[in-house]
Amino acid sequence: MSRIEPTFERLKQQGRKALIPYVTAGFPYADVTPSLMQTMCDAGADVIELGVPFSDPMADGPVIQKAGERALALGIGLAQVLQMVRDFRRENADTPVVLMGYANPVERYELRHGPGSFARDAAEAGVDGLLIVDYPPEECEAFAAQLREHGLDLIFLLAPTSTDERMRQVARVASGYVYYVSLKGVTGAGHLDTDAVEQMLPRIRAQVSVPVGVGFGIRDAQTARAVGRVADAVVIGTKLIQLIDGQPRDQVGPAAARFIAEIRQALDHS
Repeated sequence: MSRIEPTFERLKQQGRKALIPYVTAGFPYADVTPSLMQTMCDAGADVIELGVPFSDPMADGPVIQKAGERALALGIGLAQVLQMVRDFRRENADTPVVLMGYANPVERYELRHGPGSFARDAAEAGVDGLLIVDYPPEECEAFAAQLREHGLDLIFLLAPTSTDERMRQVARVASGYVYYVSLKGVTGAGHLDTDAVEQMLPRIRAQVSVPVGVGFGIRDAQTARAVGRVADAVVIGTKLIQLIDGQPRDQVGPAAARFIAEIRQALDHS
């Protein structure tokens, strides 16, 4: 079992919601990510989503695309991301880490290191879950089983356009949590309609037994509080990337911590 299920269970018992920040590995500096991850945990993050840089991130908006491009230019690939998780685990053995990215880097990793190497090495590094944007549930049951053998969760996206049948397909293979993309389009797009989220979540929960996190469009404490009233977790990425972009190296952590602490306080008083 990964760290994800016990984390959600503990939060449920406490009557609290999970705060899941997303950062791109290697952004804005190649060496800052492990300490940034710990800083966000200290400020109130419950799970860390760590973006794996990729050259063609079709679901990401311009902010996260540019963050990925800069990380790639600094030489950050999947092997370096796994090392960042290992470095983080030297200080933090408890907070779940989810890698979010695309199929190509995983498949290239396995071509280089052998079949089954990614699940093995990710588990060894201390990863808890994987969200592969372009792996549809009906095509990755074998991959999900391979991950489960190593105690890793496979997390899927659901969208406003997801049908009940699609949700049932996800439910058959998903574990850890599902990530409801609250807006049509790419990350960072549009403005969140919290009423629409509230109407959608009962449909999702009728089909899916794992916790439901909501992301895309959450930019401030007020929106996070509103989403936290109905979701099990709040996921924030684009706004956080914007806040740390351009910061001097020694201010990246403090800038992220201030924002995370503000969101944490809002969630705890929703």
